[in-house]
Amino acid sequence: MPTPPGAPPAPPRVPEAVHRRRWAILGVLMFTVLIMVLDHSVLNVAVKTIATPAPVGIGATQAELEWAINSYTLVFAALLFTAGLLGDRTGRKKALLAGMVVFGIGSALAAFSGSAAELIAYRAVMGVGAAFVMPATLAVLMNVFERDEQPKAIGIWAGAVGIAIALGPLTGGLLLEHFWWGSIFLVNVPVVIVGFAAMLLLIPDSRDPGPGRIDPVGVLLSIVGLVLLVYGIIRGGELASLTDRGVLLPLLGGLAVLTAFVLYELRIDHPALDFSYFRNPAFSAAITATALAFLSMMGVAFFSVFYLQTVRGHSPLEAGLLVLPLAVAQSAFAPRARLTVARFGAKATCTAGMLMIATGLASFAVFDASTPLWAIEIAFFVQGAGMGHVMSPVTTTVMQALPREKAGVASAINNTFRQIGGALGVAVLGSILSATYRTAIEPALEATAAVPAEAKGTAGESLEATLSVVEKLGPSAEVLIGPAYHAFIGAMHLAALAAATVTVVGALVVARYLPGRVRPEPDMPPHVPGEAVERSEAGAARG
Repeated sequence: MPTPPGAPPAPPRVPEAVHRRRWAILGVLMFTVLIMVLDHSVLNVAVKTIATPAPVGIGATQAELEWAINSYTLVFAALLFTAGLLGDRTGRKKALLAGMVVFGIGSALAAFSGSAAELIAYRAVMGVGAAFVMPATLAVLMNVFERDEQPKAIGIWAGAVGIAIALGPLTGGLLLEHFWWGSIFLVNVPVVIVGFAAMLLLIPDSRDPGPGRIDPVGVLLSIVGLVLLVYGIIRGGELASLTDRGVLLPLLGGLAVLTAFVLYELRIDHPALDFSYFRNPAFSAAITATALAFLSMMGVAFFSVFYLQTVRGHSPLEAGLLVLPLAVAQSAFAPRARLTVARFGAKATCTAGMLMIATGLASFAVFDASTPLWAIEIAFFVQGAGMGHVMSPVTTTVMQALPREKAGVASAINNTFRQIGGALGVAVLGSILSATYRTAIEPALEATAAVPAEAKGTAGESLEATLSVVEKLGPSAEVLIGPAYHAFIGAMHLAALAAATVTVVGALVVARYLPGRVRPEPDMPPHVPGEAVERSEAGAARG
């Protein structure tokens, strides 16, 4: 209720000593997010170099390269919830510092990997570190900014993600032009050292003041369930099929374990995750929008790599430059999305943003090998602008829906659904792409006598596989090149329309359940009781 006339205003939630340095703290958090997101994409640029035999690379096979990427994603997604929970209990600063140390050690080891197996293992170590860092960044942010400034801070934080998307391919390309492949990991080490020192100096510790009893069974079930689910999704992306036995078994097993997790959490009095949070329609809608947006965007990012590099003939560095409009738009619009929300409401802003993403994705349904580059750039820019107007408001909705002391759990839930959505996008849209491509290329393969019967199955798996077979067989099989490009373009069109459709579904969800324009009373009390910042900081403020 409003503060009575003449009564002193409610005291600030954040101690003055922390409040004064909040923007410097945000800068450190952005720096940290930049490292984590950049490293998630930089490996894509180096895969061809790493596949080259020593001394240039380590001779990794295609499957090993995929797992060098996916081991990070698997561990990262599986541990996010547990890491967020532990950060709330033991202290977010401790989680940040520990995560940075593990990430830095994993990066150094990955840089000097002598085999693909070592690279896969060290990438998994990096995933452990990142899982502790990412939830803690948002949790710290929520504890050093007052509620009215949180949307602005989250918008700037989301903008850092866009910057990282742009810098990943560019950084990787530049390093590979001047140094060996391990430099893309070794460069993380000095950055981690600088970030660690800044965290020690600037970031206050905070935690849940009443965490209750530990729920080891719930934590174990969540890890096992997420490992199986994410593994199944990743495997489905590799095989471009969600019906293969090796995909279905872990998928169904993961869903079964996660169902057991939900049922167990609903029955105990000290759950690791309070599922009453999901009764909040705005919270659930924001989580759904995050998952669907990343499902669409990551799926399209998957096939756009082949479109830009294989069909259009651009180098990895050139392809990275072509995606710049997406990153620039997201970086520019994410920090300002709060102004649009203040004027039109979260419902209208996010619905419009989702429709912009859908429009950008649907554009790929008309692109071909001769489409002008300016049209592709506009499509990427529209997607980025849409993401900027979606990710900042939905993240704010998720983080403000839960009590401040549960900020680590809220951030972990948000990041977990984002990771699962992205992995599912690659698997589902990859399956559509593969199945459609195989159907379209089979007549040409059957009609080409130069392709042996035993090679036709392999050649029909993907555009890259067809071109590889053509390269091995020589001029007699070059008749397949035109039909292969045509088949890929047709498959890309269908996958793009599927991605756009999924995003429209997300737009309908946020249009139905996110709140409209709200005019808060100026004297509203703080959102939730209880101070999460350490008493030592409060003492420093009083001193």
